Amino acid sequence: MTPAVRAARGRPGPGSGERHDGGGGGDDGQGHDGQGGSGGGGERGLQPERTRLAWRRTTLTATGVTVLGVKAALRADSTLGALLTCALCLLLWLAFVAATHLRVRALATSVPRQLAPRVAATAVLCTVALALCAAAVIIA
Repeated sequence: MTPAVRAARGRPGPGSGERHDGGGGGDDGQGHDGQGGSGGGGERGLQPERTRLAWRRTTLTATGVTVLGVKAALRADSTLGALLTCALCLLLWLAFVAATHLRVRALATSVPRQLAPRVAATAVLCTVALALCAAAVIIA
């Protein structure tokens, strides 16, 4: 590795006065980055699968929050506001599921595309709004 590349990556070079013991984070020359399997050169093919599973787990969590919100809103003494909030929770959940579907489908290709900012923004907004709606249903 040239000194310019080392400097750009923030790694000390020989004779730089900084100690480099080879532990935790440098390339060992064999395609491994020393990070214990997260994003290493040898495991790059597993990253889309891990990302897909993370999206699925997040969708499962959003589904659980939505079910609990609907259950709380459909009690016998529910107000109109609680029912409208429940309907909003369901719409937000559907939007989140749609965003997840788009991302999982993009990860299924041989060369996964980068996450589109629109999908990321949709997922974040739906997650935050769903949490707020669930809190509103519980408080109401």
